[in-house]
Amino acid sequence: MILMKKLSLAFGERIILKDINWLVGDRARIGLVGENGAGKTTLLRVIAGEMTPDEGNVEFGGSASIGYLPQDLAELGDGTVMDFLRDSAGLSDLSERLSEAERLMSESAESSRELSRYLLEHESIEREFSIRGGYEFEPTAGKVLRGLGFAHGDEERLCGEFSGGWKMRLALAAVLLRSPDILLLDEPTNHLDSESMEWLEGWLRDHRGIIIFVSHDRRFLEKMASEIAEIARGEITRYPMSYERYIIEREAEMERRERLAAEQSERAEQIRRFVERFRYKASKAAQVQSRIKQLDRMEICDTDPPSKSANIRFPEAPRSGRSVLLAQGLAKRYGDKEVFSLLDLEICRGQRAALVGVNGAGKSTLLRVLSGAEEPDEGSVKLGHNVKFAYFSQESAQNLNYAHTVWEEACRTGSAVTEAEKRGLLGAFLFSGDDINKPIRVLSGGEKSRVAIFKLLLSDTNFLILDEPTNHLDMKTREIFKRALLQYGGTLLIVSHDRFFLDDLTNRVIEIRDGALYDYPGNYSWFIEKREENRRGRETGDTAQTMPEATAGDSSREKRRLEAEERNRVYRKRKVFADQIALLEAKIDESERRLREIDRNLSMPEILSDSRTVQSLMIERKTLDKTITADYAEWEELAAALDAVK
Repeated sequence: MILMKKLSLAFGERIILKDINWLVGDRARIGLVGENGAGKTTLLRVIAGEMTPDEGNVEFGGSASIGYLPQDLAELGDGTVMDFLRDSAGLSDLSERLSEAERLMSESAESSRELSRYLLEHESIEREFSIRGGYEFEPTAGKVLRGLGFAHGDEERLCGEFSGGWKMRLALAAVLLRSPDILLLDEPTNHLDSESMEWLEGWLRDHRGIIIFVSHDRRFLEKMASEIAEIARGEITRYPMSYERYIIEREAEMERRERLAAEQSERAEQIRRFVERFRYKASKAAQVQSRIKQLDRMEICDTDPPSKSANIRFPEAPRSGRSVLLAQGLAKRYGDKEVFSLLDLEICRGQRAALVGVNGAGKSTLLRVLSGAEEPDEGSVKLGHNVKFAYFSQESAQNLNYAHTVWEEACRTGSAVTEAEKRGLLGAFLFSGDDINKPIRVLSGGEKSRVAIFKLLLSDTNFLILDEPTNHLDMKTREIFKRALLQYGGTLLIVSHDRFFLDDLTNRVIEIRDGALYDYPGNYSWFIEKREENRRGRETGDTAQTMPEATAGDSSREKRRLEAEERNRVYRKRKVFADQIALLEAKIDESERRLREIDRNLSMPEILSDSRTVQSLMIERKTLDKTITADYAEWEELAAALDAVK
C-alpha cells in the first residue's frame, strides 16, 4: 500500500504537485499519464524517495521495498553483466558475508561460544540469501536477459561494452530481478523491440506487488494498466479503468466541464450586465450589492486549454511505377559478422510496410542499404519509375544546418505551406513561442529529430523509408504524425517499436529473422497472430497449424469462400464467450464505480475525521478489491478461451 498525504512540490513559481492525497492499493497496476512536463517523472521520484516534497509525505504499508527505473541512464560500473545484476540484487554483499561467516566458523573451536554465535549469524545470512533468491539467481537472471533480447554469453560481457539502449535494458533487468513490493517504471519500453515488450508484459502480469508506470506506448498502457492516474495542473485524477476506456471517459468529462464552464460564464455575464445597468439606480442598490457579492463568490470550472489540432498533410505525392523498389541477392557483412545474405524484396506502389525483428536482427542495416546510405556487399537495389524517396534515421538530425534556427530550418523545406501553418505544425512538434528561434546547435538529440521529421513531412516524395521516427514524439504528436502518414499518397517502409502506431498504419509486415525475410500481408496484429501460429506449429511439428510465412498475390475465389465459412464458424464460437465477457464487464464496471466513489469519499476531510466511517469504507473497499480481482481472473480465463477459438 502507498498513502500520499497533502503532497506539494513546486519549482520556483511553477506548481508541479498540489495537495495530492492518494491511496494506492496492493497489486495496483497504474498507468500514470499527462502532458509533457505535467510532473509524472517528478511524482515517481518523490515516491521512490529521490526527491523530497515541499509539503506532505508518502507512507508505505510495512517495510515495503521499492524498485525504480528512471528515464535517464545511470552508470552500471565496470564489471560483468552478472556482477552488476548480483550487486543490484544485494547478493554480492550477502555472498561475502556468508564466506566470512564460514571462515570464522572454521577457525573457531568446537563447542565454543564464538562458534555458536557464528552459526547463528551464518543461518541468518543464509536465510536472507535464500529469501532473495540467491540460489536460483543465475538461471532466473538468464531467463530475464533472454526475455529482454540478450544473447547467451552476454552475462560474462563487461557492462561498458553495451550501447546506451542495451544498458537501459540491463537497468530494467536489475529492477525486475529485485522483485520489489513497489515497482516504479518511467518509460520502460523506450529501448525494447516488440518481442521484448511482449515478454515484459508477461513478466509484469505475474508481479505480485504494486506497479506504477509512465509510458507513451499505447498498446503497453492498454495491456498493463487496470487504472489510469492523470496528472494535470498539479492534481491527480483517477480513472479505475483501462486506457481505452479512460480516453473515452476523459473526452466525455472534458465536454461536461466545458459545458459547465460555459453555463457559469454565461451566468456571470448576466450578473455583470445587471450590475452595470442598475449600478447608479438607488432603488436597485441592495440588489446590485447582492449581485456583486454573488459574482465575487462565483468560481468558473477549470477547463484544459484547447489542444492544438494540427492536421499535417504531406504534399501531393507524384505517381510512381507499380514497382517502387526491387532488391535482389542482398548481402551485408561487418568484418566476420554476416548480418544477412541473399535477400530479395520488392515494395509495390501504395504499400505501407513495416519492417520488424528483434534488436540486432538487421532492420536499420537493411534500411540503410535500401536507401543507399550504405552499399551492399552483394546484390543490387533498384528504384522504380518516377520514385522520389526520403530516408529518415536517427542520424538524420545530423543533416540539419546547425547555424540555423528552428524557424530558418522550417522555412528551407520549399513547401507551399503558409507561415501560419508552419507555426502550427511546429507547435504540434513541441516548438512554440520563442522555441522556434533556438539555434539547432543547442537542441537536444530528440529535439533535432523532431525538426528532421518536420522537414520530412513537407518534402516532395512518393516513397518514405523511416527508421524509428516516433522515438522522440509524445502520444499526441505520434497521433498527428500517424494521421498524416495514413493520408500520405505514396509508399511507406517503416521500422517502429510502437505497436499501436504500426497496427493502424501498415498493411504489410516484413520480419527479418536469422538473416532472412518473412512476409505477412496484413497489419501488425495479424502478423503477431500468424507468427505465434507458426511458432507453435514448428514446436509441435504440426504442419496443419503452420502456414506459409511468405504469401503474396490475390486469393482465389474458392479460397475466399472457404475463408468466409471459417470466419462464420469462428464468429459463432466466439460469440458464446463474448456474451459472457460482456455480462462480467458490466459487473466489474459497477464494482469499479463503487470503488471510485469510496476513494473519493476517503479523500474528503469531513469523512477522514470520522474513524468509524473510514473503517467501514476501508472494509467495503477491501471486499470490493477481492471481488474485482476474482472477476478479472474469470475475465482473463474467458478472454483466453475467446482468443483460443481459431
